[in-house]
Amino acid sequence: MLHIIKKQINMSDELHSKIKWACRINSIKQQPEIINGCLRIIEHTNLAYVEPHRVIINNKLLLFFNEHDYFYVTDLRTKYPMSKLQKYIS
Repeated sequence: MLHIIKKQINMSDELHSKIKWACRINSIKQQPEIINGCLRIIEHTNLAYVEPHRVIINNKLLLFFNEHDYFYVTDLRTKYPMSKLQKYIS
């Protein structure tokens, strides 16, 4: 039987401040909803999956990874450079 271990990953302070900055620059009144990602490990195997941090801004789902130069929209197929975050959420 498979046993999956789930460990929460905290969002880095740098990433958190970039998101807050982009929201503040665009005068977004509602605070973004941030859901921390997690690491899922299948016990007794070498398989692991890193779930991204999910951020909901203006009813748009954005996905982030710590120490990553890109963010993703809705799923992992559409990525944008972090420099476009401010323009995307406006």
